[in-house]
Amino acid sequence: MYKIDINSDLGESFGAYSIGGDREVIKYVSSANIACGFHAGDPVVMQNTVLAAKAAGTAIGAHPGYYDLMGFGRRNMTITFEEAKAYMKYQIGALMAFTQSAGLKMQHVKPHGALYNMAAVDKNLARAIAEAIAEVDGGLILMGLSGSKMLDEGRACGLRVASEVFADRAYMEDGTLVPRSQPGSVIHDTELAVSRVIGMVKNGKVESITGKEITIQADSICVHGDNAEALAFVQGIRETLIKNGVEITNLASIV
Repeated sequence: MYKIDINSDLGESFGAYSIGGDREVIKYVSSANIACGFHAGDPVVMQNTVLAAKAAGTAIGAHPGYYDLMGFGRRNMTITFEEAKAYMKYQIGALMAFTQSAGLKMQHVKPHGALYNMAAVDKNLARAIAEAIAEVDGGLILMGLSGSKMLDEGRACGLRVASEVFADRAYMEDGTLVPRSQPGSVIHDTELAVSRVIGMVKNGKVESITGKEITIQADSICVHGDNAEALAFVQGIRETLIKNGVEITNLASIV
């Protein structure tokens, strides 16, 4: 039987500003990536999201990003190897305080936004991320883009790694994500998103933005929590996968 994890980036509200439909989305995913205060989230939001995940029986991961609240962590930044490690440890540790106080163990780490995309192709940055995770807790799973340098460096550091694919993002021919600045980078059609996911899970293939079919490995499917169609996407994907004989489970039982 095929097995797949469904994840979503949650806890991205901040103060008086509310982002995403976390309360509903969290019911349909098996893993939640919770913002750690750098690109989004704050202590109260982090605590409430951890408790919501606990109530839903959803596995929890840290979602660390660049120190960029104004840009939502989606602007490229130049930081040193040492800074990258420190940023990771700081954010993982912050969320870990909330998981431990709730009697939970953190499952994984998934970098956010520009940090994620840059580390997919930058070996040095990927190595800093992997080393930081391994030094905090070698039992954590590193989630990264399928076929990326981040997964290579995670393996080199002795971490379990999970290959992530995206239901609501378009792909370049090299397997990287189409930049959000380009037309067609975000998919808003629920039927299209669902059909692409089925192809990625069962056939290991997806059509790039140029129309070329590329090979991809799917351990976990991401639905962005700040996408307006997030709830419809995750409901449709989950229902269709189950109908197609795919078991929805968290990462710990897949990788």
